[in-house]
Order: sequence, then structure tokens, then C-alpha cells
Amino acid sequence: MPAPPTAVGAAPVAPFVAAATARRCRAVRLRVTTYASVSSSPAPSTSAVPSPPPAWHSRKQPAGREGGPAKPAKPRVFFLDVNPLCFRGSQRSLGAFARWLALFFSHVSLRDPVVAVLDGEGGNEYRRRLLPSYKAHRPRGAGTGADSRVVDVLRECNVPVVRVDGHEADDVVATLTEQVLQKGYRVVIGSPDKDFKQLISEEVQLVMPIPEIGRWSFYTLRHYVAQYKCDPTADLSLRCFIGDEADGVPGIQHLVPGFGRKTVVKLLKKHGSLDNLLKTAAVRTVGKDYAQEALVKHADYLRKNYEVLSLRRDVNVQVDDRWLSTRDSRNDSSVLSDFILKFNEGQKLNSSPQVSWNLKWDCDSRWGRT
Repeated sequence: MPAPPTAVGAAPVAPFVAAATARRCRAVRLRVTTYASVSSSPAPSTSAVPSPPPAWHSRKQPAGREGGPAKPAKPRVFFLDVNPLCFRGSQRSLGAFARWLALFFSHVSLRDPVVAVLDGEGGNEYRRRLLPSYKAHRPRGAGTGADSRVVDVLRECNVPVVRVDGHEADDVVATLTEQVLQKGYRVVIGSPDKDFKQLISEEVQLVMPIPEIGRWSFYTLRHYVAQYKCDPTADLSLRCFIGDEADGVPGIQHLVPGFGRKTVVKLLKKHGSLDNLLKTAAVRTVGKDYAQEALVKHADYLRKNYEVLSLRRDVNVQVDDRWLSTRDSRNDSSVLSDFILKFNEGQKLNSSPQVSWNLKWDCDSRWGRT
């Protein structure tokens, strides 16, 4: 059984709702501004204030091997994949976005830097040219997820918003992740999208919204290995065989029904990657007859899947050092409570008994733990 992801936060959003209730008598003012796409080096709308974190956010460093202090942990940067959070099931829901964002700020990112990333206009077209079935069931063009109200709320909470036309948010996050790692930071990607599992490492982890329990849950390298019995470096190669039904990427099972996950994992453990496996299969036998025949006959099919599913790291965007400052969170309560009230979520959120909103939750203690 895989190790369970670490759940963070509780579904009810009591303090924001309580603050909003106290202000019911005044009109809700939600600023709507024109949102401009970025092609490179987008600057945040509001620079984060690099003030020191509160006392409860610091903790003693554990002792090192020689009895001295251990090396301090690297600072974290969060990338928030915005579009999936703007839906409840298949329906758009700004109320759902408000709740997930409130939980994210109070129980997950705290005052660590957060960069929000949106899909750019025409972001799917690159992959649709390679594979027409890719996300064919989803609407084309911009406006399929977040809108200007979402962008306004993020900016008012001092979160820079990045969107690069011609690219999906996944590719922008992958590109920025490599840049941030090179600057000496750890990365946490906030998203329910399984495509990001190909980026997991000791320095990169995911935190996913889990609607069934109303919480964000960390997903780490340890969780991945326990779930898939292989290293994340093989994730992309594995998915080329298994496919991705949600994104319209067919696997190989409809061509070779007996070619299942166990066979793929066994071959990848031995050969490391899809490319190595296909090159080896072209010159010698690597497995049973059905597997060997499939690897030779459908090599181009698998390579196309690889190109469609792999996240790009060459998007024309650069990290702005201002994004890496401690986030000024002073606006969170007022901005989000107004936003929640605007979409009539207050009564629903306040209905659960024994609401817990522990602002002293130290997410650093959760890094890499189950």
C-alpha cells in the first residue's frame, strides 16, 4: 500500500468567514482590472515585503552528526496552478477557488513566496497538432478557467501572476521550477494535475487539493515510490505506455492488451527510460515475444506519446527575483473574506461544527514526511 499523503488544513474557512460576517453591512468591493498576458519576464503587480517571518514560524535546527547544528533547510517557493482550482467537478466555481486559496495561504504556503500560473491563450495547440485527441473534449482558447476576478484577488494578496500565450501552465511551471532550483530553493507545486509527478525529486514535491476531505495533501518522492514502485524519473516513460485518459492520450493497451503496468515497470527498472528501452529493443530481445514485438512495431506511437506528455522547460519566461521575497500576507483575511461573501459561500463554510483554523501550523515540519 502506498504511504498516504500528508493532509494539511481543514475544509471550513472560519476566520475569513467570521471576518466577512462582521462586514456584511458594507458593500463588497471587488476590483476588476484588465489582465495582460506575458511573453517573458513578467513582473509582479505588487512586490512582496521581505519582512521576517513570525516567531511561531521559526523552529530550532536539529543537531548534526557531530553534535553541531544541521545545515539549514533551503527556502521554499510555491507555484500555484490556478486553472484547476476554479472548478468544482466539471463546473466553474469561484467559490471553490476562494476556499482552496484560503486554505493554501493559511495551512500550506504561509508566508513563503507564491507564484500563480495560468494557461496561456492557445496553450493546447502545440500538443493538439501532435495528437488531435489531446484534451479534445475541453473548450479551446482563453477563459476556460480563471478570469479577471481571480487574477485581481491573487494580486491583492501579493501573488505575482504569470501567463504565457501559446503555452499551458504546466510548461511554464516546469520552466520556472528549473530556474528556481538553480537559485538554491526547494519547490512545491500546488496542483491536482498528475503531469507534475514527472518533476518530483528530493527538492520538488507536490501539494494537491483533495475534494473528498477538503484539504491540501503533500505528495513527495516517498509517496511516489510507494505508489508506483519505481523512481519518478520513469514516470513520463511509464505514462507513455499507460496513457492519460483524462487528457485524451491513449495508452498501448488497446493495441497490445497484454502489455500492462507490471510489464512496463519491470522493463523500465532494467532499462531506465523509454528511449533506452526502444533503442535496446531495436537491436536485441528485451522481454517476452508480445512485448518485444510491441516495442518494435509501436516505437513511433510511444515516442509521440512521450512528446505530448513531457513538460517543456524552454518557455520564454524568466523568474523575477522579486517573486522570491517573503509574501506580504496582511491583505489575505480582508480580500478573501470579501471574495467568499461575494459568491455566497459564507453560510456553507460556517456550517461545520468545531471549526479549526490553526494559523500556527508549521508546514516546514511536514517537508518530506508522511
